[in-house]
Amino acid sequence: MSSWVGDALFAATAIPAAVGIRAFDTAAIATALGLFFVSLVIWVWLFAIAAARSARGDDIVVGSLFGTVGGAPRDVRIQLFGALGVCLLVTVATAAADPFGVLVPMLPLGLVGLWAARHGTFPLRTGHGPHRP
Repeated sequence: MSSWVGDALFAATAIPAAVGIRAFDTAAIATALGLFFVSLVIWVWLFAIAAARSARGDDIVVGSLFGTVGGAPRDVRIQLFGALGVCLLVTVATAAADPFGVLVPMLPLGLVGLWAARHGTFPLRTGHGPHRP
């Protein structure tokens, strides 16, 4: 999954920089910022999909989009939240050496929401608003 690739790139540059290998300092910063900018695109994409689905009548709320991942299968949730957890661990372990690394968890979190927006199942909205045919 994309989350694990991002984690691997982040760890491959942030950990050496954190243990004092100065040759990785610039690479760690560039990787962290690059992954963050990729996450911005993903966040815009996921919110566009979620807004379109909501306009068609799906009752999408933040809790179901990011918390339950739209009823994702257990193995998908394990992969998505596992990658997020690993990213958070790398972030905590390396933040002192690479402060830009604190931006990186936006990528796996955005991928959680993107999966839910694209593949999740949500109840129909009740009450006011458009309904699916």
